[in-house]
Amino acid sequence: MAYDFIDSVGNDVDVVSDSENIKKLLKIPYSKSHVSMAVHRIGRTLLLDELDIQELFMRSSQTGDWTWLKEFYQRLIDQKWQRKKKSKEHWYQKAILSKFLYYSINGDGAAQPVPSAAEQQESSSADQTNDSDGASWPAPFEMPSSVSEDPSASSQGGEPLEPSYIVGHVASAPKEQNLTTLFNDGENSQGLKNDFARNILWTFEDIHMLVGSNMPIFGGGRYPAVSLRLRDNNKPINVLTGIDYWLDNLICNVPELVMCFHVNGIVQKYEMIKTEEIPNLENSNFSTKVIKDIAQNILSFLKSNCTKEGHTYWLFKASGSDIVKLYDLTTLCEETEDKYQNPFTMPVAILLYKVACNMMMKKNQNKKHYGTVRTLLLNCVKLLDKSRHPQIIASANYMLSELFQLDEPKKEESSESPLNENSDESYSEEEEEMPDSDENGSYSTCSDPSDDNKAVAIIKSVGELSVPEKYKSIHQIRPSCAFPVCHDTEERCRLVLSYVLEGLKSVDSSIKKESDLPAADPNTPIPLKYEDESTRGGPEGLEKQMALFLDKMGSLQKGNYSSQSGMIPGSWQHKMKLQLILKSSKAYYVLSDAAMSLQKYGRALRYIKLALQSHDTYCCLCTNMLSEVLLFLSQYLTLCGDIQLMLAQNANNRAAHLEEFNYQTKEDQEILHSLHRESSCQGFAWATDLSTDLESQLSVSCKCYEAANEILQFSDLKSQNPEQYIQVLKRMGNIRNEIGVFYMNQAAALQSERVVSKTVSTAEQQLWKKSFSCFEKGIHNFESIDDATNAALLLCNTGRLMRICAQAHCGAGDEFKREFSPEEGLYYNKAVDYYLKALRSLGTRDTHPAVWDSVNWELSTTYFTMATLQQDYAPLSRKAQEQIEKEVSEAMMKSLKYCDVDLVSARQPLCQYRAATIHHRLASMYHSCLRNQVGDEHLRKQHRLLADLHYSKAAKLFQLPRDAPCELLRVQLERVAFAEFQMTSQNSNIGKLKTLSGALDIMVRTKHAFQLIRKELVEEFDQSKSEETPPAADSSPSLNREEVIKLLGIFESRLSFLLLQSIKLLSSTKKKTSSNLEEDVLLKTNKQIYSQLLRATANKNASLRERIDVLVHLLDQLARGGGGGGGGGALQ
Repeated sequence: MAYDFIDSVGNDVDVVSDSENIKKLLKIPYSKSHVSMAVHRIGRTLLLDELDIQELFMRSSQTGDWTWLKEFYQRLIDQKWQRKKKSKEHWYQKAILSKFLYYSINGDGAAQPVPSAAEQQESSSADQTNDSDGASWPAPFEMPSSVSEDPSASSQGGEPLEPSYIVGHVASAPKEQNLTTLFNDGENSQGLKNDFARNILWTFEDIHMLVGSNMPIFGGGRYPAVSLRLRDNNKPINVLTGIDYWLDNLICNVPELVMCFHVNGIVQKYEMIKTEEIPNLENSNFSTKVIKDIAQNILSFLKSNCTKEGHTYWLFKASGSDIVKLYDLTTLCEETEDKYQNPFTMPVAILLYKVACNMMMKKNQNKKHYGTVRTLLLNCVKLLDKSRHPQIIASANYMLSELFQLDEPKKEESSESPLNENSDESYSEEEEEMPDSDENGSYSTCSDPSDDNKAVAIIKSVGELSVPEKYKSIHQIRPSCAFPVCHDTEERCRLVLSYVLEGLKSVDSSIKKESDLPAADPNTPIPLKYEDESTRGGPEGLEKQMALFLDKMGSLQKGNYSSQSGMIPGSWQHKMKLQLILKSSKAYYVLSDAAMSLQKYGRALRYIKLALQSHDTYCCLCTNMLSEVLLFLSQYLTLCGDIQLMLAQNANNRAAHLEEFNYQTKEDQEILHSLHRESSCQGFAWATDLSTDLESQLSVSCKCYEAANEILQFSDLKSQNPEQYIQVLKRMGNIRNEIGVFYMNQAAALQSERVVSKTVSTAEQQLWKKSFSCFEKGIHNFESIDDATNAALLLCNTGRLMRICAQAHCGAGDEFKREFSPEEGLYYNKAVDYYLKALRSLGTRDTHPAVWDSVNWELSTTYFTMATLQQDYAPLSRKAQEQIEKEVSEAMMKSLKYCDVDLVSARQPLCQYRAATIHHRLASMYHSCLRNQVGDEHLRKQHRLLADLHYSKAAKLFQLPRDAPCELLRVQLERVAFAEFQMTSQNSNIGKLKTLSGALDIMVRTKHAFQLIRKELVEEFDQSKSEETPPAADSSPSLNREEVIKLLGIFESRLSFLLLQSIKLLSSTKKKTSSNLEEDVLLKTNKQIYSQLLRATANKNASLRERIDVLVHLLDQLARGGGGGGGGGALQ
């Protein structure tokens, strides 16, 4: 009955039993007869079965079962046990009842053979027609034995049944689910059958019971439902009979009872009695409230003491005794030699499994029931012998593993309270509850020495059952062990793997042909085979392995099957092993992902290797590959690619990673041993080897991503899982960028090692081609998913590769005859094209400001490098000077265009320095053109203006950074030289004076540069003093002393020359013209400064700092004295 109503067991119903057992229990205080019942707990439900001791012991003498119970019974309860024979009166009454029921159903009185009692019982529950036209009592009540067998059937004239209702197969586990169908019919049913005429959900007070009843119910006409009873007119109705009739009508919801009184089989009269009047019949008075109290007390007593799920309890009361005892037969049985001798073990284990299975399949079930399901399954496994019932044990272990959701977000572990809450629907198999007792200690665990010490609990007097709430202790029972809270992902996965391993062991133990398999010890680690990289062929060898892999994936679509153990496709072993292997692969994948997040890359690779080995075995066994499983494989390979990439990037910890990779737990070894029974597990060996070669690791990572991508293409998974497809393509683009950079760096290293003037080697060119190919494929990957930012980064790297190619060609040739070659120009222009493509890919700076700025800087650098090389190594053998100057000017201006000096960023000082350098170089170029140019006055004037403009911009920009005083000083000195050159072409003294005044004004403006140099010298001196070491010539990396001394000498000589020329011109002007007070003051000042400068330069012992101090002082005087007044007029 429990099998048929799985939905009710363990959850909603308190008791499942035969109505006869219920009546026996409720009549205990009134009856002296013996009571013997087997009690089982399933969740919160108690299953009550009659345990006929007499019958069992008679059978045990023939079968050998229950011998231990017989010995126990004789030893503790009835030492002189003998079978009691039933009296003649019993058989006489049974024969009369059988004949009475027969004629009640077949009311026409036709002569028919009288059926046996057993046949009569079956006929009473069958649906038969009523041939009686005008029977004096109600016709038989027709009712389907099971609602689910005939849903359209309805009772004739029946009324709604209020306190109880008849149920059929209430939502038993769906057949299409794979968990229940793992059993065949024989093992599933165990020969058990529900033979009750009706199954009723009966609520008695607050007790919910599923009761099976065979009571004949008649109905028709004015009497929709009545029960029919045969009574001897000479015997009055006693209390036991009254309770019997009342409970039967109450359970079946029959409103009336028809009593047929007879004397020696001759009918005397009929009497109609309403059900509610039965307790008040003469000689049969009883209190319905007392009956209800008895029911509550018995239920509380049983629930308080039958705490272990799966155990068989024996409720026993001897004839004439007032003491009721409860024994744990499972515990008693375990003390014998064969603990599986309990015949209840198998049916109870199956029921535990089915209830758990039903709970698992209810989609609307909350996770708070998982604790109950786990308890049911653990008890199921504990009850069964592994060697006898491998199928159930494997299935139960698989369900246990399914309780742990491996793919749920980590937050749910702590935030989802139902997982952490206890459930009051089942009870722990590990924790025994101390039985409750009231203030008087009315029952106990045999504290009295005279009590039976084998009993779990004892009711010392049946009279106590009538006392209200005497044994009410339901709420003090500790609930079942809660679902284990796994705060750690590894802990959760390890639990799953432990169940998977037990399931695999059960499956493997049931497969024959064990002797045909190669012997392997699960305790011995499987040796890891390493191959030399040279023999494998590195990345080239991977290509072959990938081709084999893709061929294998293609064959899976056709449904190839290959198992080494000889499992039959479609057998329960085959189905179960597939499920267990897939679960293990998922668990290992989650473990690998967790290890990856902890940066334990060696461990992560070990776990993903086990996941892929599991999946390889699954592929060998699978006859029809599901798209979901292919998606898992794609995810596994993607993670494997990630791990190989991280191992390549963390080569400094290779020893630690290798140690983690080689470590294996015993559990992992045993699972691997089970996998090797079906497959060699080498299908993905190419992806999971821990190589020591960086190139090989990067290549393996790339191949993993490519394989993942190929799998997504197989079954059109990319359209069903666009996010996964995008992630794979992103990773493919990224790894190709990494490999491209790797080859590019190798080429740069070869270039730096190459002897100057040698031509480009073939090895370099091969590396360029490999790098370019990787970048090109990566760009295509990113463009296919509209990832503009990453595409721009790869285009930028391709531009860098082109610059490396250009630099390689610049070193080929004689350094003294060096010219900017066409190959350099070609590669630099290609680099520019790739940088411009990168900018077009981004569109605007808002797309990704950092990448945009980086590409702009690289583009500016390319133009600047190209212009600088053309300027320094002018290709005069191929081009005219004017063309070269034009190209240099254009390249420099483009470099300025992409060098944003106003943008506030970490690169701003570099931009300012670059812009200043560009202006300085352009000014120097125009200055040089002006010196060497003869003729075209318009062009000379244009060059003069451009030189002056760029010099002034360079000087302005060089003042912004604090670490370029020498550059600023050099620019200013070149400006002075430019002024001197202009002065040579001037004829009038007034013009020369203006030019000189402008040059001196430039000299005054160099004060800022000298102050910066002086500050650095002071800092350098203080630092060397604190370290108590003499200052070295190059102690300050930011200040080149030799260059400062050189520039200082030039500055002193030019200042001396300018002052001398100024004095001469002012003196000659004074003689020719009338005296001018302003000019007199200027002349006097210049003479004083010139005099001081001559004395200072004459002192050869003066230190660099002292010389700078003197110059700063003189420049201050010059500025105050107006030596620079009107400065720059000639330079405008």
